Amino acid sequence: MIEKAMIEEYGWDAERAAQFEACAGPGLVPGRVVRQARDLSTLMTPLGELAAEVSGRFRHEASGPADFPVIGDWAVVEPLGEGRGLIHALLPRRSAFTRKVAGEAVEAQVAGANVDTVFLVSGLDGDFKLRRIERYLATAWSSGAAPVVVLNKTDLRPDLEAVIAQVEAVALGVPVVAVSALAEGGLAGLEPLLVPGRTIALLGSSGVGKSTLINRLLGEERFRTSSMSDATAGRGRHTTTTRELVRLPGGALLVDTPGMRELQLWSGEESLDRAFGDIEALAARCHFPDCRHEGEPGCAVRAAAEGGLLDGRRLESFLKLRREARFMELKKDAKARRQKEKAAGREFAARLKEVKRNKPRYQ
Repeated sequence: MIEKAMIEEYGWDAERAAQFEACAGPGLVPGRVVRQARDLSTLMTPLGELAAEVSGRFRHEASGPADFPVIGDWAVVEPLGEGRGLIHALLPRRSAFTRKVAGEAVEAQVAGANVDTVFLVSGLDGDFKLRRIERYLATAWSSGAAPVVVLNKTDLRPDLEAVIAQVEAVALGVPVVAVSALAEGGLAGLEPLLVPGRTIALLGSSGVGKSTLINRLLGEERFRTSSMSDATAGRGRHTTTTRELVRLPGGALLVDTPGMRELQLWSGEESLDRAFGDIEALAARCHFPDCRHEGEPGCAVRAAAEGGLLDGRRLESFLKLRREARFMELKKDAKARRQKEKAAGREFAARLKEVKRNKPRYQ
């Protein structure tokens, strides 16, 4: 019988237990990834923390980087003794924050799994941008987690109410919480969201104050922070290099991820529907059902922008993200075709080799 008290504090529930029983065998235990560094995962299990790598079979059957354990994953683990373990499988992910890997490779990268709520942290300093918030919202909605916009450094904005109104206009239906990670009582607005056993991910660009925010929530200086010189003000530097899931004093779980210098959309256009629901509603009134909102006659979206009912900058942001999403889909389709052609070529070569091997020899 598995001692569940320890892992229940990390989000273990009846659904997870049923999934585990369906795929696990004797001697195996469930565990949640609480730290991730390169190929080594640290998992919280009924036996305590285990440092584990994936099995050879797991590695062989994985189709890409997105299949490997990430922070927040639930795994089937074989204890090996001396605090070590072997990961044989992952339980189904309820949510996954997925993006394109940096660079030219057409590969998905999962930054965190089984996240319930995504705090999209934006600093109210010189680097504050509504368009960046729209981009994060599109990516967050596609993850399967519920987004919350967190505006940090409220002491820097005397026009705070106006800024909040601007953010609410682009974060349709999404809670917007203004905080000050450095002020006493400055995080009160987040307290209703810190539910025991629920997992929260903090996402945002470098310098928005994520590490300071986590330290305040934890009540200790656990994560290194950095001050910004005049030369780098508003841009910040990465202060987190590994991913970690930590328990807050009240029981909520928090995932910290390194600042994202390159946030390219991985999901298709469907991720834009919720982030830009106002534009989707206007598009239903366009003359052409496949209107691209780029100059077609009878375009209700363009008419709304020209009439001042829709911010033209928001429309351009939507069109830019849509182009990115479509371009990514084309790249993924092209990669799939190449892989299919290579597989067909290998199959043909194998058959040809077999034919030559069995060809009758005549004297």
